[in-house]
Amino acid sequence: MGQSADAEDRLGEIMMPNRAFVLAAGLGTRMRPYNGHIPKPLVEVGRKALIDYSLDRLAEAGVERAVVNVHHLADAMERHLAPRRRPEIVISDERGGLLGTGGGIAKALPQLGAQPFFLVNSDTVWLDGVKPNFTRLAEAFDPQKMDALLLLAPITDSIGYSGRGDYAMLPDGRLRRRAENQVVPFVYAGAAILTPVLFADVPQGAFPLTLLFDRAGETGRLFGLRLEGVWMHVGTPEGVAAAEAALAATQ
Repeated sequence: MGQSADAEDRLGEIMMPNRAFVLAAGLGTRMRPYNGHIPKPLVEVGRKALIDYSLDRLAEAGVERAVVNVHHLADAMERHLAPRRRPEIVISDERGGLLGTGGGIAKALPQLGAQPFFLVNSDTVWLDGVKPNFTRLAEAFDPQKMDALLLLAPITDSIGYSGRGDYAMLPDGRLRRRAENQVVPFVYAGAAILTPVLFADVPQGAFPLTLLFDRAGETGRLFGLRLEGVWMHVGTPEGVAAAEAALAATQ
């Protein structure tokens, strides 16, 4: 699905990204006892692999290509992804060494193109509200003033999360990162729209994506969108059980 220059110039119109990056290369060390033989993205919640929740939502949003990075138990990841046709899967191989959340995306930029793209963690699960959150992200994204638009979950309504949050949101949607001793209302829900411009002049090799989020925040180009629905933090076996209970309650 192409995007014309005229469409890019008309603010307020939906610019639905047709490419996405899926973070799937992490070691998943908190997901014992699974991570010794099952990569975290393939851990099942409600009889469905975590990564398939992300990929199915991307397919529903019309994404044509999803770049998935692999490292830990990469052969198992590739076998699982091989049959999928929607979206088309492109493997970004990090067997030679992890590049971090930022470096992994930077390596894959040639496969993602010049337009804004979706980012989604392979282990994020949520229940949508009335309108899909990927559609809401696309509707809210304005490349004229944003380098990144993050989907944020309220810490009070999320399942399996007990931290102090990641961001405070200003009235205009701009984000401020939590200070060390602060509690803030929102946690990053593991999905976003990013522009390739965000990756200008990035370090070589491995680096965290938060480095670029902080840089965008300093220039006033980091924005947030409150998730509609319920977000589930699936970082541990206990989180898997809590998420399965929440999903079962909706069926």
